[in-house]
Amino acid sequence: MAPLEHYEQRATVPGTLLITEATFISKSSVGRDNGPGIYNETQISRWKEITDAVHKKGSFIYCQIWHLGRAGWPRIHEANGNKLKSSSALRINETTGLPEEMTEEDIWEVINDFATAAKNAVKAGFDGVELHGANGYLIDQFLQDVSNKRTDSWGGSIENRARFAVEATKAVVNAIGADRTAIRLSPFSDFQSMGMEDSNLYPQFEYLAQQLKPLNLSYLHLVEPRISGNTESSCGAGQSLDFLFKLWDNQTPIMLAGGYLPESAMRAVDEMWKDYDVIIAFGRYFISNPDLVFRIKEGIRFADYDRSTFYTKKSAEGYIDLPFSEQYRAMYEAKA
Repeated sequence: MAPLEHYEQRATVPGTLLITEATFISKSSVGRDNGPGIYNETQISRWKEITDAVHKKGSFIYCQIWHLGRAGWPRIHEANGNKLKSSSALRINETTGLPEEMTEEDIWEVINDFATAAKNAVKAGFDGVELHGANGYLIDQFLQDVSNKRTDSWGGSIENRARFAVEATKAVVNAIGADRTAIRLSPFSDFQSMGMEDSNLYPQFEYLAQQLKPLNLSYLHLVEPRISGNTESSCGAGQSLDFLFKLWDNQTPIMLAGGYLPESAMRAVDEMWKDYDVIIAFGRYFISNPDLVFRIKEGIRFADYDRSTFYTKKSAEGYIDLPFSEQYRAMYEAKA
């Protein structure tokens, strides 16, 4: 099974924390082709094979859970007998589907789906879950005033726009415990037509962090201002996550993602954020370097990635066929 081999390869250094690709929380949330889910027994069973393999290597794995909201593809929802829905009836752009505004019943159903998915993830052997609240997906759609034009208790004010993120996170905490629950946010990203004005952005995310902090989450995952979706961007030029670091105040670790290399990661940990408990996440380079953690420890240069293979469907290319470093292979062969 290719996914098993993919994760097993990247768990080679004991103590590594892996976070899965975004995983659908329910059948009604499925809005893209070839994405994994965590909402039925077959999926739970297959994920259990993966988590067992990761744990056998002495490493850890969280399941990233999501709902696409308006970022789903209408044809997929229609094929599944579902409708495209979001915080408000607003398209991402003129080429994307027009979602229906979610009803109160819809909202609570999705919140419950997040909790159920979290319980399923624990059943599948995951060490925890990370709610995907970044990059213009459903949680982010409720958070930001560019995509949430509601006038009820789920929009219209900072507090109301944060409510969906807070309620979904609380539901997961109640389902599996705070020590197994994390959330990912991207305050400055303009990916998928997001991007609040600064005058609204700072108080919005400050309030959200204030509500999340007492939950004592496993960690808070933040995307650097220089990143928009999966690419570097000028969208957050001159901006900093400092306001959230100060507010979080080492309550639990903050994880940072943003195209890091070993050198920039060390500067972030030892210099820029030296007074804080910081974890650096690697994404793109962990695809092209299955022994990434070993390379960091041994000072070995990262292999470059090939973005054209990132989303190759049902193929081993760019997924499990990437080479380990010569040094790792030599060490492995010496132990064999």
